Amino acid sequence: MRFAVQRGCGYYRDAVHGEVLDPGTNKISNEELSIGLLHGGQKWSPALIRMGAAMLGARGNDPKRLARLARLERSEVVVREIAKAGSITEPDNTLWSFLLRELPVRGSIPAGVLPHPTRFVAMTAMTREGRGVQSRWIRPEQETP
Repeated sequence: MRFAVQRGCGYYRDAVHGEVLDPGTNKISNEELSIGLLHGGQKWSPALIRMGAAMLGARGNDPKRLARLARLERSEVVVREIAKAGSITEPDNTLWSFLLRELPVRGSIPAGVLPHPTRFVAMTAMTREGRGVQSRWIRPEQETP
């Protein structure tokens, strides 16, 4: 989780404590980090799942690599569920449609186990354009000084 925050998931900064040295994406890619955060062997944590979802949607992720890692780590079900939420928020993002197409349906997650899909997005009710809900997938962003 600390790696995710260091890589730009500042939205979740308050969910982690302590320091850790990120070995860099050449040692642990964002794809590997996202699947590691979503792995079924992890202790159940909504914050962990939300960070995994954010890292799953990181710009520059290789969809083929994500699908391969999800299959290898038997994380297809959770990755597919997150991709469903992503495809609703960002219907034009080919990452989500690729994952939905490539990952087989291997069952479902009971309602209430994963965080609600709205927990993967930032939402506003008022914008410069006026009233109306605007949703944006939470993903790692480069911090600006």
